[in-house]
Amino acid sequence: MTYEELSYFHLATIIPAFIIGSYLLLNRKGTPRHKRLGKVYMLLMLATASIALFMPAKVGPTVFNHFGFIHLFCFSVLYGVPAAYFAVRRGNMRAHVGNMVGIYIGGIIIAGTFALMPGRFLYSVFF
Repeated sequence: MTYEELSYFHLATIIPAFIIGSYLLLNRKGTPRHKRLGKVYMLLMLATASIALFMPAKVGPTVFNHFGFIHLFCFSVLYGVPAAYFAVRRGNMRAHVGNMVGIYIGGIIIAGTFALMPGRFLYSVFF
């Protein structure tokens, strides 16, 4: 796949994840809807992070001529999603909430802000 194709596939997973994640953060927790949407959100975030790992960094220094600083968010999501899932299964709500809020803020808000900076693909798409 080309970088552009990966970018659009990445957008196709992150946009619904942003919408669902926002809904989950703003509405009642623990309901059957929250649990169902939470699973969808987790799968979307895992897909988003996995896709992003295949996209080479275009801005800043790289490791192995591929990974940049923004890829750190991918690794944090790939760790945080299973950690949040297993935490809630064990009844550790504090760890679950911490991981989920961290994934949303780091994996969507902060990484999204970096992705919209000049010189990056999304900047050229939207501006």
